[in-house]
Amino acid sequence: MNRILTGDRPTGRLHLGHYVGSLSNRVKLQSEMDTYIMLADVQALTDNYDNPKKIQDNIYQVLIDYLSVGIDPKYSNIFIQSQIPEIAELTVFFMNLVSHSEVLRNPTVKTEIKEKRFSTGVPFGFVAYPISQAADILILRANNVPVGNDQAPMVELADYIAQRFNKVYKTDIFPKVKGIYSDIPRLVGIDGGAKMSKSLNNFISLSEDRETLHRKIMSMYTDPNRVKATDPGKVEGNPVFIYHDAFNTNLEEVKDLKERYIKGMVGDVEVKEKLEIALNIFLDPIREKRKYFESHMDEVMDIIKSGTAKARAEAKITMDLVREAIGINYY
Repeated sequence: MNRILTGDRPTGRLHLGHYVGSLSNRVKLQSEMDTYIMLADVQALTDNYDNPKKIQDNIYQVLIDYLSVGIDPKYSNIFIQSQIPEIAELTVFFMNLVSHSEVLRNPTVKTEIKEKRFSTGVPFGFVAYPISQAADILILRANNVPVGNDQAPMVELADYIAQRFNKVYKTDIFPKVKGIYSDIPRLVGIDGGAKMSKSLNNFISLSEDRETLHRKIMSMYTDPNRVKATDPGKVEGNPVFIYHDAFNTNLEEVKDLKERYIKGMVGDVEVKEKLEIALNIFLDPIREKRKYFESHMDEVMDIIKSGTAKARAEAKITMDLVREAIGINYY
């Protein structure tokens, strides 16, 4: 069985980096595999425990983002993490199979702890969330995880826990877990930062209006050593051209812009204006679908209720198998 599990923390609307890193693969694969997509509200609380309203305000915004980019409830079951209590139970059992030091060696955890800048120490729930993430995947016995490349260590840990459980308890409940990664390199932030991020406020959201999009594109970093339009410019690593490569379907235009930029024959403004046109072509259908779902919230609610019910039914099957394997199905 080929089954997908993936998801996002509902801490804000999704952005272009989410689309490049994972959403595009989810849309492409949903009709080929049994697909589950999770709104990870419990995980979001690990660093927002004192501001739950942030999650409450965004959970349906992220759900509408999913539907607007083409996640189809005919193929994909979208569910809310907190409504599947079996995930928490499985997390407790998984905690016995991995050491504290193994979790802290995870490079994704190290990076995110550094980015969050916790003022009163790192909550244990945040340190432990990679184990919970493994439970998210394995509670549905999923074997494919479409994620950004930065999440590869999380997928590897999930597979390690799955195989360790199988070995310790002499079972084959859990499949081998593999990541499905985007062919497009990671989308940098509009400030030139290594990663587009909600927490760093250097993103373009999938629901960005035209006016805000214009402002953000015009403020984008380019080649910092290029003072005048007649100066030869650097294309490689230039955020504007990274976005052109990812979203501008007019390949001849992109090629022409690059050649002229390198020779000092085109200004940053023209390059940015043509990127704005390309992004509006990409975003306009998403904006239209968002308008539809925002005015049909009953339909949105039915989608999440149905998806959560299906995920809960699968989770119960998994936990029956887990309890039997461990030997705690007393009666």
